[in-house]
Amino acid sequence: MYERFAALVLRWLKLPPEPHPPFGAPASLRVFRAGRNYYRLLLAGWSVAQAFALAGIVFWAVILIGVEKSIRTEQPSETAPPPTSAAVQPGGPAGAVDAPADANQRLEKWKASFEHNVKAAATGAESGSPPAKKARRISGWAGFKQTLVEIGRLLPAWAFLLIWALKIFSFLAYLIQIPFTYAVLRFDYEMRWYMVTDRSLRLRHGVWKISESTMSFANIQQVVVTQGPLQRLLGLSDVKVTSAGGGTAHPGKPEKDMHTGHFHAVANAPEIRDLIVERLQKFRTGGLGDPDEHHDAPATATIAPQPSAVAPDALAAARELLEETRTLRRTCENNLT
Repeated sequence: MYERFAALVLRWLKLPPEPHPPFGAPASLRVFRAGRNYYRLLLAGWSVAQAFALAGIVFWAVILIGVEKSIRTEQPSETAPPPTSAAVQPGGPAGAVDAPADANQRLEKWKASFEHNVKAAATGAESGSPPAKKARRISGWAGFKQTLVEIGRLLPAWAFLLIWALKIFSFLAYLIQIPFTYAVLRFDYEMRWYMVTDRSLRLRHGVWKISESTMSFANIQQVVVTQGPLQRLLGLSDVKVTSAGGGTAHPGKPEKDMHTGHFHAVANAPEIRDLIVERLQKFRTGGLGDPDEHHDAPATATIAPQPSAVAPDALAAARELLEETRTLRRTCENNLT
């Protein structure tokens, strides 16, 4: 099941296949991958993020349900009988009741209550006395819920349907993103390639943004192993390879990526460091030169011997043989004539 889903995500993200090995002898190729604990670390961070996202969705769903319930219980029933006593409008027909809009009443009441609380808090701050009991009663968590209730009272009835639709959409979106974000996390671990031959190395990593670099042993100057506290706990390390021209980064600016290669979160950093150092020494002491010279030379090419490489005795014998051949030729020509 995962393989089919992974193939679908790979096709959707258009991730390239395994990189080609760098230049060098095929038998010398070594491929390294990130440590297994690095995948566990990524999975732990992903799980914590998913838990916080689900907690946020549940928190706001419970809060909004409570606000809606409070508003509905405080509203008068639509089927309740009309009041027994009503004010008759002057100049109007008998029995006409003055019924102002409920929304306007609630808005004016909320404004008056809000202004009263603000004035009470300001008066208490100026006089140095503690705020009134009513101002303290709506502070903190209770005040936060009461504020939401007051705002909800100003909303029309259809707004609660929209809020319910948003809650359902948020939960569905959370469920849908789980397999995709997990696939991206796993690809971030599986798509890390660290290849080393006897002449060069090639590094590739990334899912959304793919980064691939190739470095020749002719330019490598430094190999450094680093390990942070969390990496030390998980048994992981980073191997940084610096080539010529990298230099030291300026303060506040990142180091140039074109001159630095990273074996990130590997479990066998000392082995990788020793392998690179050993092959680097062989490359330099062996005088292999530019790889392109050997790559372009034909396999069947032969090198003509130089005269300086011939021994003096052999050269003298060859000259005598040449002189005798000339004499024999002249003798044969004289006999024919």
